[in-house]
Amino acid sequence: MRIAGLQKLTLLDYPGKVACTVFTVGCNFRCPFCQNASLVLPERFGQPIAEEELLSFLRKRQGVLDGVAVTGGEPMLHADLPDLLRKVRELGYLVKLDTNGSFPDRLAAVIDEGLVDYVAMDIKNAPARYAETVGLRALDLKAIDRSRALLAEGKVDYEFRTTVVRGLHTRESLMDAARWIEGSAAWYLQQYRSSGEILSASGLDAFGEDEMRSFAEEACAFVPTHVRGI
Repeated sequence: MRIAGLQKLTLLDYPGKVACTVFTVGCNFRCPFCQNASLVLPERFGQPIAEEELLSFLRKRQGVLDGVAVTGGEPMLHADLPDLLRKVRELGYLVKLDTNGSFPDRLAAVIDEGLVDYVAMDIKNAPARYAETVGLRALDLKAIDRSRALLAEGKVDYEFRTTVVRGLHTRESLMDAARWIEGSAAWYLQQYRSSGEILSASGLDAFGEDEMRSFAEEACAFVPTHVRGI
């Protein structure tokens, strides 16, 4: 299991919990707006953190932290992720998992085994613009749709989320995405922010606060929608 980094305290990454954030290495997408280029591009990977170092930290924080948020990159790339999650659960922590939804079988397995308490899945854009948004020439959406449907069954607490980027999203594409996830528990529209870690910021920009709120208000006709990051 390649652990790229550890944020020792977060009040944001796990809704309603005091947590730490564990970052995994590698991703199968190349979203141009990604803010974690050093976790996505192999040529930028740094020295990984030993699993025992993470577990030692978690033992010392028992009773202080509520949970562990596991993010990336794409955590589900790692076939040995369930082994790590079992060890985290044995220490008494709640687990939140971030995923792009492209590994539905692995997602189903960790949910069925009770290894996660909360899942945040990216809905990158409307189906028609998905490949462009994740930086690929083509993409079969069947796997992502299976993950979407799996979470919609409600076996685990979850949210869908979309980083909204001018240059990739439009009002029309967002409403198409809202129809796709109609009836889901919650959808969070996150405002794009540029940073030094952006994969490729060329031609990308943020929508304004009023526009973001307008998107959310319209999308509420299909799914409870909230704005995050403004």
